[in-house]
Amino acid sequence: MSESLSTVDLIIIVLFIVFIIWWALRHSKTSDSASYFLAGKSCTWPMIGLSLFAASISSSTLIGHAGEGFISGVAVFNYNLMAVFVMIFFAMFFLPFYIKSGIFTIPEYLGRRFDSRSRLYFSFITIIGNIFLDAAAALYTGALILKMMFPGIDLFYIILGMAIVAGSYTIVGGLSSIINADVIQSIILIIGSIILSLFCFESIGGWDSFMEHFHEGVWLKLIRPLDDPTVPWPGLIFGVTILSFYFWGNNQVMVQRVLSARSIDEGRKGVLFVGFLYMFTLFIIIMPGIIARGIDLFGLGNSLPYDIIPGSTLKSIYGINTDEVYPRLILKLLPTGIIGLIIAAMISALTSTLSATLSSVSTLFTMDFYPRIVKNSNPQKLVRVGQITSFIALVIAVSWAPFIQKFDSLVGYYQEMVSYIAPPIVGAFLLGLFWKRGNAQGAFTGLMFGLTAAIGIMLTKYIIGISIPIHYLMLAPLLMLASMLVTVIVSYVTTPPLEEQVAPNTWNKYLWTEETKELKGVIWYKNFRVLCLILFILCVLEYLFFL
Repeated sequence: MSESLSTVDLIIIVLFIVFIIWWALRHSKTSDSASYFLAGKSCTWPMIGLSLFAASISSSTLIGHAGEGFISGVAVFNYNLMAVFVMIFFAMFFLPFYIKSGIFTIPEYLGRRFDSRSRLYFSFITIIGNIFLDAAAALYTGALILKMMFPGIDLFYIILGMAIVAGSYTIVGGLSSIINADVIQSIILIIGSIILSLFCFESIGGWDSFMEHFHEGVWLKLIRPLDDPTVPWPGLIFGVTILSFYFWGNNQVMVQRVLSARSIDEGRKGVLFVGFLYMFTLFIIIMPGIIARGIDLFGLGNSLPYDIIPGSTLKSIYGINTDEVYPRLILKLLPTGIIGLIIAAMISALTSTLSATLSSVSTLFTMDFYPRIVKNSNPQKLVRVGQITSFIALVIAVSWAPFIQKFDSLVGYYQEMVSYIAPPIVGAFLLGLFWKRGNAQGAFTGLMFGLTAAIGIMLTKYIIGISIPIHYLMLAPLLMLASMLVTVIVSYVTTPPLEEQVAPNTWNKYLWTEETKELKGVIWYKNFRVLCLILFILCVLEYLFFL
């Protein structure tokens, strides 16, 4: 990619970065732990929704989803659309318990429902994953993208620059700074993505021409056959659902923003808002990647067939790196000035994901581990510990990021590894909320069984080299059910949990009945159940359109 950025574009990018840092620091809250880690629990639903959107749209989403669109069509959108169904379920059942309990971390719920063993296990593996996978991968993949735009700058210095931008307000200002930055970044990201999408559709001749280009085969089919390498239909129904619940219901990076809500209703509407935004990612992120197959983006003329071709084949035979699809669309289709805006949107995605991950690590260590090391710490001391933890996590991530290129599987198989580790955790949360007989011993045994099974699968595939003839998305539900079965058996043969531990942390019909009474007389557009139903119907219609 030899195209260079104009001076106007560079000025727009620099001004955007300076403004975001100033804006974030202007809204910092550090007076106590609730202010630093949960933004003082004062956030409204638009702030929560936009922050969730910005934090979830990472560099892998922009680059990876556009690249997957180029490779196999709309199939990758299943991860986003299925996530919306999960958000509805999460908002209705789990979210009220999280907010009412006053927890700071998601593992803290496991601690209250079961015991500290489950809490610390989940917290520990989340911290490790956040630093070595999420933060480091965000830095590395983000740097690769920007390296295409700025080929003269060394990769490490780009990584360092991204770390400084995100760290400058994340470490100092806490979650309030992050959320306020996310609101601006999310707006820029949405506007920029819409503009690029419009230029893409114009380049192929409009919507009708687009549909005519790709109506044959499975390009525009969300439901894929059993042997589909991307998302086979059983994997969509079961595997993607489990991964989505882990990401939106158990992931500290995401749920921490929900915990900052001023009320349960604000938190619910924030989650439903991001679900609504997610429905449009098909048109503004994935479809531009599909369009790239029809406009000769790589200068190959008619030599590249419309068949669905694996990414490895595209690279080895045609010399196409699908990670370049999104950046090439920007530089090829957009005019000066708009390019700067879109790159600012990309930087928004990179820094939002990184800052969200750093905040997660900081909160998990400070609230789950530090009080066990130092007793009776005051709120200001916890803020200081959180800031130091964020800085150390950032330094480790920056140091590790350049090495990711030597371990392609660390990034390439991240989704697969999560498919093995996440199911037992999802199972523990589901049993914890909906099954009163589940006890601490059962939950911990189920988690350890799931971890052992996950390690066994990964050793079998990647160390011993034995192929497992089951798609990882279809292994996920089997792992969850097996770990849940272990939890049930062990819970039944050991002492029942105490009523005072179970009652405030499990769901029952009385809660639904009381909520129904509270919602009587509430106008429809303020009634979260009506909003859930509308969002559910819209998602079903989107599936039917691309059936």
